Amino acid sequence: MSLDVSPALLEQAERGEVDEAAFVDCVRTSLPYAWDMISSLVAELKVDGGPFADNQTPPPTEQERGQLLRALASDAIRGALQRHFGVRLAFQNCHRVAVFPLDASVDERFGRFTSVRSQILNQKPEFRDC
Repeated sequence: MSLDVSPALLEQAERGEVDEAAFVDCVRTSLPYAWDMISSLVAELKVDGGPFADNQTPPPTEQERGQLLRALASDAIRGALQRHFGVRLAFQNCHRVAVFPLDASVDERFGRFTSVRSQILNQKPEFRDC
């Protein structure tokens, strides 16, 4: 199960539209490692500036890796996180999360980061099991 959905949030979904802030809070509490990773990268981007901020350290356990995979593989979760933090998210190698500002000036860098070439160049034998 990806998220620990409260009965109230489930009831909202059954009635129709879901409050996105409530959904984001569900993601925050259900996937704390992924939330903390993205939050810290957003803070780093705001403090340091530059075209993006990324993490290159593999998660300490498979549970944390699973959280990243669930957060970034789900279009709904990823989209909600991008809207909440006001960034674009990129993902490589089961753990390399990057945040990019929404500013069009970094479009070229975002395109390079998410390219097939970049994915291939970021492969390492130790990532085979991720």
